[in-house]
Amino acid sequence: MTPAGPTLAPRYREPRTTTAPSNPYLRLFATPGTRAFTLGNLIARVPMGMFGVSAVIMIAGSYGSYALAGAVTATGLAATALVAPWTARLVDRYGQARVAVPATAAAALGSLALLLCVHHEAPAWTLFVAYAATATTPNTGGMSRARWAHLHRGDPKALHTANAFEQAVDELCFMIGPVLAAVLCAALFPEAGTLIGAVMLFGGVLIFAAQRATEPPVAPRSAAAAGSLLRAPGMAPLLGVFLATGAVFGAMEVVTLAHVDGPAAGPVLALQAAGSCAAGLVYGRAGRSVRLHTCLAAMTVLMSLPLLGASTGSLLALAGGLLVAGMATAPTMVTGMTLVQRLTPAGRLNEGMTLAVTALLGGIAAGSATGGWAAEHGPTTTSAFLVPTAAAAVALALCAVTRVGGYQGMTKARRSS
Repeated sequence: MTPAGPTLAPRYREPRTTTAPSNPYLRLFATPGTRAFTLGNLIARVPMGMFGVSAVIMIAGSYGSYALAGAVTATGLAATALVAPWTARLVDRYGQARVAVPATAAAALGSLALLLCVHHEAPAWTLFVAYAATATTPNTGGMSRARWAHLHRGDPKALHTANAFEQAVDELCFMIGPVLAAVLCAALFPEAGTLIGAVMLFGGVLIFAAQRATEPPVAPRSAAAAGSLLRAPGMAPLLGVFLATGAVFGAMEVVTLAHVDGPAAGPVLALQAAGSCAAGLVYGRAGRSVRLHTCLAAMTVLMSLPLLGASTGSLLALAGGLLVAGMATAPTMVTGMTLVQRLTPAGRLNEGMTLAVTALLGGIAAGSATGGWAAEHGPTTTSAFLVPTAAAAVALALCAVTRVGGYQGMTKARRSS
């Protein structure tokens, strides 16, 4: 019989503890499923910055008319402004996957129809019909923000960071999209930008819609929430602020292109989006929003910097002014979108954010027209930089007069009760 050896006491092991990442953006993507839906949404959003440029290059190259190209794209913008809120309402009522996929398929077919019409030089009226069919494109950015709002309901800090991230993605897509479209159309064939954009849009929405675990549930619609969102307290004046803010963006783009008037115009203009993207990411790390009128006041002041830079006659001064001016854009949009989410009844987030985007698009169209007129008929193109500054001042005045920022606390208290 062999003697038993000494008994060894088991070594004590401390329990493993998982600490949340200190970076707020890393904490966002620690939630399962967020990376997958963000990837799909990113793929679907890049074409939003491609379609306009691709259509202009494609139509102008085939028909020899920039006027026709501009009229076709303007028609598509107007159709989108009319149809998008209805599409968003269907998304809220029946779910993102059930509505977004067929709506995107219809929009992609419209893009392909436009491509074929241009390739075969069909009558001009067919271009308007085909491009108007793309108006069913769902608001992919709004759907992504709705998912974040669902995942982080009751956590305003995380939701603020998510909204800042989404705004940075918007800026990134509108920096990459036009460049990618121009490169594809030049390197391959004039229709390449539209074709690849349609494929990316549909493929991205398929990936996004497949992530059912993070999709917000369809909320039962109460009788009080069934009316127009324009009747929600604070919503109409807030949309007016978005309209004026869109005019800032539209005017600044056209005026800058007219002033620089050359191949450097694109990179110089992209600096505004770069400044906005960087400021949005920094703003998101703060964990809280400031008042909307504070953001608008900062934007009004900073939008005067491109005017000062252009008046020196130095391209570098103008570029620096645009870079710094863009830093007020993302905080303003993040704060505005957060306020939209607070003012919108539960179960109608997509519709509320789409209304905000529609107001922005209307403002961009008005600002583009006003800025173009000022650049062409004003004493100098430099003086036309007064238009975006004036539009920012109008947005600030609307916010102050209507006290739209005051609805933040009221809505927060109402939802917590």
